[in-house]
Amino acid sequence: MKNSYYHIGGIFFGLMFAAVSTSIKAQIRTISGTVTSSGKPLQGVVISQEGSDQVTMTGANGTYRLEVSAENPILLFRHPDYAEEKFKLTHQTVVNISLEQKVKGIEEVIINAGYYKVRDKERTGSIASVSAKDIENQPVTNALSAMQGRMAGVSIVQNSGTAGGGFDVQIRGRNSLRTYSTSSFNANAPLYIIDGIPMPSGNEFRSGLASAVLPYSDTNPLNAINPDDIQSIEVLKDADATAIYGSRGANGVILITTKQGVKGKTQFSFSSSYGLGRIARLPKMMSTEDYIKMRKAAFANDGIQTIPITAYDLKTWDQNKYTDWQDYFIGNWCEQTGNHINVSGGNENTKFTLSGAHDEQTTVFPGNYRYKRNNAGLSVQHQSTDRRFSVNFSSYYTTQSNVLPPTDFYRIYTGIAPNAPDLYTPDGSINWENNTFTNPMAAASQTYKTDSKQLISNLTLEYKIVSGLTAKLNSGYTENTINEKRLYPKTFYNPSTNIGSERSAIRKGETNSTSWIVEPQLSYTKQIGKHSFNLLVGTTFQEQQATNQVLYASNFPSDELIENIGSAQSVVVSSTGSFVYHYQSVYGRFNYQLDKKYILNITARRDGSSRFGPANRYSNFGALGAAWIISNEKFLESLPWISFAKLRGSYGTAGSDLIGDYQYLDTYQSGLYPYDGVPSVNPVRLFNPNFGWERTKKFETALELSFFKNRINFTGAYYRNRSSSQLVGIPLPGTTGFTSIQANLDATVQNSGWEFTLESTHMKKDDWSWNTSLNLSAPRNKLIDFPNIQGSTYANTLAIGHSTVIRKLFHYTGIDPTTGVYQFEDVNKDGKLDINDRTVIKDIGVRWEAGITNNIQYKSWKLQFLIQLVNQLQNNSYSYAANLGLMGNLPIQFLDYWTPENPNATFQKPTTYANTTLANAALNFNNSDATVSNALYVRLRNISLQYDFPKETFKSMHMSVFFQGQNLWTWTKFKNLDPEFITAGFTPPLQVFSLGFNIKF
Repeated sequence: MKNSYYHIGGIFFGLMFAAVSTSIKAQIRTISGTVTSSGKPLQGVVISQEGSDQVTMTGANGTYRLEVSAENPILLFRHPDYAEEKFKLTHQTVVNISLEQKVKGIEEVIINAGYYKVRDKERTGSIASVSAKDIENQPVTNALSAMQGRMAGVSIVQNSGTAGGGFDVQIRGRNSLRTYSTSSFNANAPLYIIDGIPMPSGNEFRSGLASAVLPYSDTNPLNAINPDDIQSIEVLKDADATAIYGSRGANGVILITTKQGVKGKTQFSFSSSYGLGRIARLPKMMSTEDYIKMRKAAFANDGIQTIPITAYDLKTWDQNKYTDWQDYFIGNWCEQTGNHINVSGGNENTKFTLSGAHDEQTTVFPGNYRYKRNNAGLSVQHQSTDRRFSVNFSSYYTTQSNVLPPTDFYRIYTGIAPNAPDLYTPDGSINWENNTFTNPMAAASQTYKTDSKQLISNLTLEYKIVSGLTAKLNSGYTENTINEKRLYPKTFYNPSTNIGSERSAIRKGETNSTSWIVEPQLSYTKQIGKHSFNLLVGTTFQEQQATNQVLYASNFPSDELIENIGSAQSVVVSSTGSFVYHYQSVYGRFNYQLDKKYILNITARRDGSSRFGPANRYSNFGALGAAWIISNEKFLESLPWISFAKLRGSYGTAGSDLIGDYQYLDTYQSGLYPYDGVPSVNPVRLFNPNFGWERTKKFETALELSFFKNRINFTGAYYRNRSSSQLVGIPLPGTTGFTSIQANLDATVQNSGWEFTLESTHMKKDDWSWNTSLNLSAPRNKLIDFPNIQGSTYANTLAIGHSTVIRKLFHYTGIDPTTGVYQFEDVNKDGKLDINDRTVIKDIGVRWEAGITNNIQYKSWKLQFLIQLVNQLQNNSYSYAANLGLMGNLPIQFLDYWTPENPNATFQKPTTYANTTLANAALNFNNSDATVSNALYVRLRNISLQYDFPKETFKSMHMSVFFQGQNLWTWTKFKNLDPEFITAGFTPPLQVFSLGFNIKF
């Protein structure tokens, strides 16, 4: 053994001596040059000498410098998006080279799956992704807007066009019966993870101060992230991909990875944009002449011959005056500006990026309403020289402020007559028109303000213990503070009431939440011949704390002091609360591959949540995924036009604890009234330790194909998810003193459907490139089991075999041409219309949706546009017909009402609701199948046109200018309303035009 050591040592020193001798003799020289593609400088190209550790990278201008040795060395030029080039040096000192873009094969794409990364070729689960290029090309403040229409199986709808609002995000449908309609929060929301840190969810507290301007007072975690700071977004959909997240993965997982530094010269980039937005689809409103004629007809139809004096629009106000209130309140242009700065760089061991951004957006409403956001981010990655230890740290800080009216003006303007008086008097004060006008600007003085601060920090440590064995620690901390105000100044009251600042008030809501998470992991990888093994085990410890408080202060000496609670004579604590949530789990993943053809993936997780009673606190989840890479079989070698083929499938379970905290306990709240001088408390919830986890069983099978050297890629998938043990409030008799008790409802919701994606590279040449991607989803949401549903309170809102979002309606048969009154089918022939006659069931929601994206590049010009197609059933504008005859203007379509001269009209004769027959018919019409129709639309969702200036224009920097548009064009037969909406009475998503520039040096 000793001789062996001597022998090895001799060889080692001999080799060292030879290497030193060679280096002395070799001529060391510096090679420089420029790397381009299609005539433009190419950044991020790694240049190295073959067989040497010398390496460098091109900067923003495409230039490089590299010291080489040996007489005729070979230079390697590598870039992930371009074909590798080799260049053999002779006596050159300057080497300029052009790289050609390559079609990236599926085997080269690395997908972020959360706790691990996997090659796209080898994944067994369903994971969709969008890159920074797709996100940064859109004039949006939330990256979810840029994701719309880009992913099969992922439905994203903006709740409102008002800045700072939320989104309805569904990944393969709604699994839970708990929505904002039935609960204080949406239990169908996905899990958001930003740089490995899950965003807090499940706290049911809402102050309610913004519910009339932001639907459900809802916001979204990604409002705090500037889209320009995002590197990629992955969406995990099936059991194989989500089961490792256990109880938090039932509704899918959205992974956000922010940008990190790249090695090389320190780079500075700055981008700025300015945009204008408006509501694109607004109906034409009635003229004053048509409106007055309709109003007078309503009184006549009700048998009222003498119009009352309180009908000011007919008796007092100018009959020739006309104001387009629609244009005044929601027909304005909003402005949005964005400025983003980034500094990044590093070397082989340490990389960093530092970013900052400021964004502002106004509203389409009249008034000084404005949303502001500031972002600051830091990311540092360090790796030891021996590549065994690495540390990643990132921190992201955001402040947001929003000033909004108390109510969305979209629901205001239709209640104002076109001949209503001016809103302001000549001296600028609110006009009450001698007490005949309820001026909406008085209510608008109840301004809503919110300020929030959010910190997201992550620290990841990783150490390679031995070959194949790695230890990792992921930890994170989040902090979120939200302060809300709603002002009630004296200007809200009519001066004739002589109410002053003693009635002025302010309502303040404050929420503070913190969360920390620690996740130690061990992973082991081993290759034995044709067998490949990968094992991952880990555990999670998480705690989330939240406190909230709502104060009501009134009786101020002056409205100037209304935001200073210390000046109020009365301060009342309306509500207060605190929540602590603990979450623990242990998880594992085992991945086995045989001969690069057959893949088996097993994931398991055991979760514990403090939201359940002690007997049901823990539960097990898991999944089995498998894949067969058919293209690696010998029998396909004779088909060279098939680049890749894979058949995969998965089955598993996930869960949900999105029920809020302390739901299983007896809970109490402070009473409004004391008893015998002693403060009282009221019970608000019954004790039930027996309810447990909501469970979702997921199944998927899919086929993936690539043709002609990956120029055409296709994926087809079928999925079926079944969610049972629904966590909802089960109704109780009124004699118990409670309306419901939290429990597991023995109901099952099924989501199934087909998903298809097709990607094609039509052209890729020096000057031209063109590729297209298409995705198509056909989802089906269905309630398949609900014991004794007819005897429950859900009988009017749910039906077996139908979607969980339905309307039970009367069947509308038309207008009686003689009486001019709506007619409906009396199903049970009992001579009256009641709930038993509402037998028509309409499933509200999407039937299928598709997105088509094109990317075209010609020399320095880049064009990208996305067309979205959606076929859905929605509530239509006929629901406004209930107001036909009341004070307030309507679209001109409602002029087609019944008269003796127009017996075949669309709408019945107007009424002021003084006629019982007409009033009941109008209300029944609102609850009939006439108010639901197909809302198919084709929309140019977004477009981006960019021009990159040639290198010669700006010697030391790269500059580009761009135009971006959102919701530019829509085709639909859906009248008067935007077809993309889920909340009636709120501003729809805006049409936006934006110009800007980018600078890098």
